[in-house]
Amino acid sequence: MKNLLRAAHIGPALAVTILAAALAIAHRLPAGQAVLVVAAVLAGQLSIGWSNDLIDRSRDRSVGRADKPLATGALSVRLVTAACASAVVAAVVLSLLCGLVAGLVHLVCVAAGWAYNLGLKRTVWSWVPYAVAFGGLTIFVSLAAPAAAVPPLWQPTVGAMLGVGAHLVNALPDLADDEATGVRGLPHRLGARLTRLLSVVVLVAASVVVVWASDQVRLPIRIAVLLLVAALAAIALLTRGRTPFRAAIAIAVVDALLLVLAQ
Repeated sequence: MKNLLRAAHIGPALAVTILAAALAIAHRLPAGQAVLVVAAVLAGQLSIGWSNDLIDRSRDRSVGRADKPLATGALSVRLVTAACASAVVAAVVLSLLCGLVAGLVHLVCVAAGWAYNLGLKRTVWSWVPYAVAFGGLTIFVSLAAPAAAVPPLWQPTVGAMLGVGAHLVNALPDLADDEATGVRGLPHRLGARLTRLLSVVVLVAASVVVVWASDQVRLPIRIAVLLLVAALAAIALLTRGRTPFRAAIAIAVVDALLLVLAQ
């Protein structure tokens, strides 16, 4: 089970699922509807994670990725294929149970993740699936709420910025391995230094937008958030090793929390 969860990229999958749960609570979804939303997002994320490792297993094996159970042979292709197919079916059913329009929006988000795995990750457009998926998540949860309303434009905009920032930050540790196997997405074309800079710029911009738009959050809290983000941005740009990565992730977490509070 541990290897199966690892092949699903369980960390990022849970992070997105927790964000969906927080948005569902912020939108005051009834308990049953909130469970459907969270389950649909989790199923979609599991399908994306498993499909990623299935598609990349030869590439992961060629660069000796010991953290990839499919590449090491610790998991069978048949088992992961069955798990992935089950997750796809669950994602479709659970999404549509949230409402037809809301469900279709979420399935577009899932399709964006699959498009990344199937080839967009190798192009200069590698950031687009992240923008679509994270921006679409805010629309999905809002449409699944009892009021079923499209959220204000700034919310999917911030979601899209968080997605692009997450893509840039997530790519940093694996740039060399990716390059060695022919993956040349936007971060690989920019290089490590520019990717780190752009990730910070995008995440800070998301912070500014969400602070500006969340006028129901008390002003002292918004000022404190901007000061915290500024400090984290300085750390991300001026330090070395894993510290910039952790600082950028921290900015994304702060942005996500404020996005939830602003509902």
